[in-house]
Amino acid sequence: MHIISTSLNINCYKSLNHFRLKPLSKILSFYSSSIIPCSKLPHYKTKLEKSQCKWRTNHIFSQTNPLLSLLETKCKYMTQLEQIQSQMIITGLFSDGFASSRLIAFCALSENGNLNYCKTILYNMENPNTFSWNMAIRGCSESENSKDGIFLYKQMLTIENTNTFSRNMDIRGCSESENPKDSIFLYNQMVLTKGSEYSCLKPDNHTFPLLLKICSRLDLYYMGQEVFVHVLRFGHDHDVFVHNAMIHFLVSSGKLEDANKLFDESSVRDLVSWNSLINGYVRSGRPRAALMVFDKMKIASVEPDEVTIIGIVGACGQLKNLELGRKLHSYIMDIGLNFSVPLCNAVIDMYVKNESLHEAKALFDRMEERTMVSWTTMISGFAKLGLLDEARRLFNEMPEKAIVQWNALIGGYVQAKRGKEALALFHEMQNMNVKPDEVTMVSCLSACAQLGALDIGIWIHHYIKKHKLCLTVSLGTALVDMYAKCGNAEKALQIFHEMPVKNSLTWTAAIGALAFHGNGRDALSYFSKMVDSGLIPDDVTLLGVLSACCHGGLVEEGRKLFAEMSANFKIPPKSKHYCCMVDLLGRAGLLHEAYELVQRMPMAADASIWGALFFACRVHGNVEIGEKAALKLLEFDPSDSGTYVLLANMYVEANMRHKARDVRKMMDERGLEKTPGCSSIEVNGELFEFIVRDKTHPRSDQIYESLIHLTRHMEIVNYFPFTGYDLLLDTDVYCAI
Repeated sequence: MHIISTSLNINCYKSLNHFRLKPLSKILSFYSSSIIPCSKLPHYKTKLEKSQCKWRTNHIFSQTNPLLSLLETKCKYMTQLEQIQSQMIITGLFSDGFASSRLIAFCALSENGNLNYCKTILYNMENPNTFSWNMAIRGCSESENSKDGIFLYKQMLTIENTNTFSRNMDIRGCSESENPKDSIFLYNQMVLTKGSEYSCLKPDNHTFPLLLKICSRLDLYYMGQEVFVHVLRFGHDHDVFVHNAMIHFLVSSGKLEDANKLFDESSVRDLVSWNSLINGYVRSGRPRAALMVFDKMKIASVEPDEVTIIGIVGACGQLKNLELGRKLHSYIMDIGLNFSVPLCNAVIDMYVKNESLHEAKALFDRMEERTMVSWTTMISGFAKLGLLDEARRLFNEMPEKAIVQWNALIGGYVQAKRGKEALALFHEMQNMNVKPDEVTMVSCLSACAQLGALDIGIWIHHYIKKHKLCLTVSLGTALVDMYAKCGNAEKALQIFHEMPVKNSLTWTAAIGALAFHGNGRDALSYFSKMVDSGLIPDDVTLLGVLSACCHGGLVEEGRKLFAEMSANFKIPPKSKHYCCMVDLLGRAGLLHEAYELVQRMPMAADASIWGALFFACRVHGNVEIGEKAALKLLEFDPSDSGTYVLLANMYVEANMRHKARDVRKMMDERGLEKTPGCSSIEVNGELFEFIVRDKTHPRSDQIYESLIHLTRHMEIVNYFPFTGYDLLLDTDVYCAI
């Protein structure tokens, strides 16, 4: 017997004492009586049974041999497998390559298998075969240690096949016989034999797809290139199964041009080849290229399947081409393709991305079976478009809620600037014992930043530390932004410096923190450091730096940066950048320069730009330009009472009371009243909102007493900018009207 097999037998016999081996008949009887048939289990397609489908076979030998039949139909645990293996060794069945490969298949692919035990059997096989090694490699590829599959492959290439070993034994026998020259004859015969009969164990067309899958999963591009070389060396480059795996690997590695070239130059391709290329372009955000491949596919008379259509529907969603999406929806019905759950989800997502929620909801309502993806897509769609009541209604209807759905709704409230409701939903989520994740924390920190809710933001920061959530770029940036907008710039910068990795958004948040607190020169210094680190600023970063110049009164620096946007950073100024420059020039009293800048804009000035100019004119008493800006604002929104009030106040400040009365008369004619101001404050983690002359709070008397005290203190330090000229509170003007 093979020396390796003998050593394995010894090891297994040692283990028999531990298991107290029973006769084969008793083992068969035990399995038959103790294991419940799958069809009688309460949940027929369990996770365990699905894993069993991956390794079981209907081979005739497995069905006719009692031990193999027992292994295929009854074995579920390693202790049972070891009993069967022991009987296989005793009966000699273990020396059969197919039989031992079934043990390897169980250890590698069963949910209760053991990869280490699988390798032990593999290394000690008397008749090694490629199938067994493929099973072990596949098991590794689906495990947490996928890289072990590559190591197994390298070991596989060092294994001699059975014929080589046998011929080596013959050569050795001749060398020790009376005719040692015969060993030379046998060696020459072995070398001259055509084919791979006497070489190492060869990989087949199932080996390479497994290896390429591992390389894709672990992003091992150069290792994948080595696998390509082996594909060519072993002559499997014309196998369609291997060819598709190569295309998929290139697509997963982002080498779409190489994948397209391999696809075009190949003589073997099938529907899977087309699907790999189409979905690769879609995942890479190149929908037009995906549609071009789909057109070629139709010209080649290749019928699409569900995978193809899901990819093309995704391309329509990325393009935001609703008309094309509708045509594709009709095409699906015309070709009679089954509307499976994944396909329905893809079409719903396409309609949502095209903001056609009524069509998405109609398809959603017709679905007989809905998954978490179905619900999440609809909730996210309504939330992103600001239809939060509908999103909440759907959310409440969900049979089960996971963290993804909570995050979608909380994020929707934050996006709609309804931070208070976002935090209320977060508290509701906690009461339901749903564990928040990084996305939840980022959304809640954004809500705190909107509301200035520092105490809640600090609590969330403590939660992150307590539960040891990794301070990722997104989470760290959200913390920096929250502390900055809640008034603690020092803490914001501390977190910024503690972050191990920073991106342009992180730097932008830090620059914004300095800008918000009037540290314009420090903000410019941070911007210079960001550029020196190799990061490329975007339009948001440049907006933050311009804001810093604006708050710091750095006119020359602002002018220089505004000019460099197009010249150095290749970012043409947008409306918000012009607004910042107008504000900067206006604050500095350069009103004519600001007005000329508005006139030279390549796009039409919006309400924010005219508003910045109008406020600057009121501060500096420039009625001429202020009137022009105010009239432009009223063109945008004739019902905005605030513009009328500010215009009237500007007239009062310029001693033009007759014009102030005209503005008041215009407001009365249009039925407009001054919208009461609203402010909020956070006390002990609770938010309180107040409007003008509000007395709804139970401690309003004490609040107003404190307000009077603060007002008197402000009078002492002479801090009263523009407080005596509110048209609707100025008694003299109001009576004159």
